[in-house]
Amino acid sequence: MESIPNYHFSKTKCFVNALFPVEIRHFGGKIMVMKQLTKISIACELFEQQVSKSHIAKQLGVHRETVHLWLKGIEDHPLGLVGFMDQYSLSKKGPRTKRQVDPILKRWIWEIRERENDCCGQKIQYFLAKEHQIKPAVSKIYEILKEKYQIKSKWRKNQARGPIPKANQPREVVQMDSLDFGQIFAFTGIDIFTREVDILLAPELTARYGYRFLIQSMRRRFNGFVHLIQTDGGPEFKQEFKLHVGQYCDRHRIARPYRKNEQSYIESFNRSLRKECLGWSRYKISQLNDLTNEVEEYLLRYHYHRPHLGLGMRPPLED
Repeated sequence: MESIPNYHFSKTKCFVNALFPVEIRHFGGKIMVMKQLTKISIACELFEQQVSKSHIAKQLGVHRETVHLWLKGIEDHPLGLVGFMDQYSLSKKGPRTKRQVDPILKRWIWEIRERENDCCGQKIQYFLAKEHQIKPAVSKIYEILKEKYQIKSKWRKNQARGPIPKANQPREVVQMDSLDFGQIFAFTGIDIFTREVDILLAPELTARYGYRFLIQSMRRRFNGFVHLIQTDGGPEFKQEFKLHVGQYCDRHRIARPYRKNEQSYIESFNRSLRKECLGWSRYKISQLNDLTNEVEEYLLRYHYHRPHLGLGMRPPLED
């Protein structure tokens, strides 16, 4: 590899023009400068000494493309270095004018946010493209949302995870879980590849109703048989459920306790179910029929209307 020349400057002065003296110091082979104009003048001087752009960039601590743009600007300007630096300094004065956002776009974003149950910026972008044929950046959507709503911090997705079963095709892995809504309980299941889901509301959190959910979900959603069914170790997935689960899968796996990342797909859906349908309320048994109708409507919307991030912004059962 070609060695990088070491240029030593001992407290010299480089006069950019008669009005702009800039002092340069060099310690141990690294140029210590505070102003971009100084770096531009040094880049020009080194380039005239036949130093390569890559070496100049490394000496100045900037990207090679930045050096290329500086030198091209100096070459193209009629007054050369002095003229380019005057132009450069003028362009950096004062704050930039903030771009105005169309108030109609703001109204559309806020309306979709409320209509789609506080959906995320990616889903708002999907609906804007579908309904209004525009696709603003997700960052701009969140900027507009912050004007009216309190936006939570981004979830850090690159965290350490324990091993979980993976699926490369439909009906390979189904995760199941349950939710407590007071006197009513929800049994939930998801195919982690297709993101298809099923829900059963029950008055008891027992293995008898867990078995009922197993029958219902396998018959109407998961084609009767899958490779693996994964549940937690709760009592609703023992006794009757455990006795019959082998009829519907090759293997029943119990997720390790206190490691919800193993049930990440169904936990994610459970949050969506609360956020977009049933909320965090506690219901009475007398509300079971009404809530069941509400859940069935939500399943239709979830499968055929609501875009899913994990499916490339498509609903699980898009026509």
